[in-house]
Amino acid sequence: MTARGGDPDLREFASELVEFDTTAGRERELVDWLEQQLAAWGFETYRWTADPLELATHPSFPDDPEEIPVTDRPSVGGVIEFGDPDAGPTIVLNGHVDVVPAEPELWSSPPFEATWDGDELTARGAADMKSGYAACVFAARQLAESPPCGDGRVVVEAVAGEEEGGIGAAAAALSNPYPFERDAAIVAEPTELRPVIASEGSLMKRLRIEGRSAHAATPWRGVDVLDHFTTIRNAFNDLAAEREDRVTHALYEDYPTKWPVVCGTVDAGTWASTVPDVLTAEWRIGVAPGETVAEVDAEFDQRLADVVAESDWLADNPPQFERFSIQFEASEIDADEPVVTAVQDAMRGTGLPDGDAEPIGVTYGADARHYIEAGIPTVLFGPGSIGQAHFPDETVDFREVETATDVIEDAVRNYLA
Repeated sequence: MTARGGDPDLREFASELVEFDTTAGRERELVDWLEQQLAAWGFETYRWTADPLELATHPSFPDDPEEIPVTDRPSVGGVIEFGDPDAGPTIVLNGHVDVVPAEPELWSSPPFEATWDGDELTARGAADMKSGYAACVFAARQLAESPPCGDGRVVVEAVAGEEEGGIGAAAAALSNPYPFERDAAIVAEPTELRPVIASEGSLMKRLRIEGRSAHAATPWRGVDVLDHFTTIRNAFNDLAAEREDRVTHALYEDYPTKWPVVCGTVDAGTWASTVPDVLTAEWRIGVAPGETVAEVDAEFDQRLADVVAESDWLADNPPQFERFSIQFEASEIDADEPVVTAVQDAMRGTGLPDGDAEPIGVTYGADARHYIEAGIPTVLFGPGSIGQAHFPDETVDFREVETATDVIEDAVRNYLA
């Protein structure tokens, strides 16, 4: 499908975006460049950097401000106004500019070099989510060239630190960087051009168990920590299976696993000839829309307590099971929110299949939750697939990016009208 705005400038802009290495802590150079570009295109720009003291009060982030990396990680928003902007609504188009690391030896082309194969763009961030941000910018530029029939304004945001809990978006939600209120938002995550109204949350927990070391020739003198870990892991897997049956949500019933529970790291033992006496393991635990991180945390704490109560060793040597890193609260908005229907109508008007306009839920978290928590209804909609995110040879079909540009432009027109 060819977009109205499918001019080569959009492809060139996306190519330039992906050639900035914006892994964690390296966003500033791109944000500086974007601020200049937006100003040159007629946007009024606003810039902010997150306050770690403020983020430390938010349940998603560590309590210690020193553990929240905000230095030299600005975010920027560009504003275009129409008619009497204060007489109409404001809609935010949001994209994060940070990307996850890439291991060049696993790629068939340099990860921070735009590589084109016909309509396909390959680079780190091509799908997640610099192409989506490019669609937002060019949708706003098209709106500026042909203003909508209505008052209001559109804001295009490039935020830092989404992969680390949404540093830039959380700061914008907690302390509005603009001199006006925001009424709705579209976050252009890679949703395969589907409107997403529910995002799963996640709880990050670290387990530490202590056993007793012994020479491997006399293992009966020790307490193998792996045995206790196996018991605990099986108990958590049982709880995960129970939650799959007990926790239901209409938008998630087609997923093979609705609320994934994954033990991602295990570190045990110090020497092959010694009974392992210390183990550390880390879990990522899914949180359903309608649940809180605290509620799910309490469920797993209780299941661990049940295991401990049945073991004399664990009762005398209780495991530690604590949160670490970033927590993602689940989020959800009503399907009949005006910003959702604006996107759906734009999809149909752009010729996308009617069935694709049905709202869905996803099993990953996104910056939408920060805006929703601040009272700003937010829908995810963008080009590309989450299946390409965080993988080598990350690729997006740029025809989807061009279509997304037109859908987002028309969605803003619908919303402002």
